[in-house]
Amino acid sequence: MTDADADFLRATRASYDAIARAYTDRFADGLADLPLERGLVAAFAELCRAHAPAPVADLGSGPGYVTARLDAHGLPVFGVDISPRMVELARRAHPGLRFHVGSMTSLDLPDETLAGVLALYSVIHVPDEHLPATFAEFHRVLVPGGHVLLSFQSGEAEDRLHLTERFGQEIDLDCYWRTPDTVIAHLTKAGLRLHARFLREARAEEQRPRAFILAEKPPYRS
Repeated sequence: MTDADADFLRATRASYDAIARAYTDRFADGLADLPLERGLVAAFAELCRAHAPAPVADLGSGPGYVTARLDAHGLPVFGVDISPRMVELARRAHPGLRFHVGSMTSLDLPDETLAGVLALYSVIHVPDEHLPATFAEFHRVLVPGGHVLLSFQSGEAEDRLHLTERFGQEIDLDCYWRTPDTVIAHLTKAGLRLHARFLREARAEEQRPRAFILAEKPPYRS
């Protein structure tokens, strides 16, 4: 990855560092009033338990509330976030869990060591040209039969939002909206097999439907 390519990582890190405190206060448990999402996370956890003791990685873990839910489901789990400030706050809120600074585009993990990869609303900050390498990383670190659960705001390929302010802080953050078919195509090219897709209509203050994709790294055949 060139310095120019890494600009989006630096911008994303700086933006979330700037809003980490306010974001954590606002979303201490972002799944508290979302029963469908909690059900999908629970189903994902059940699938991953089949590969215990291999752990699960929560990528883009933010305040750590999803990591904590996976832990409550009995999974060995750790969180990874690009923002050092987010990691600091997640460790403070969930002192019994592991959180690390890192990027999903280049995971500091051995091959075939994870039972699952969960990325809720975090691939939205990865530009289109970096999605193939990112999903290839997911495939690389998963054990055969391991699962990926993604969520993202659904939208057409040309839909891109650039944020310059949030929570009263100046930021420089890009968000990319994609259709489920577009994301599934990238996952398939990375060697991951579609297990299920789910689309929830926008609710309350949301402006776009929420897409959820469950995919699997095919098991080796004997």
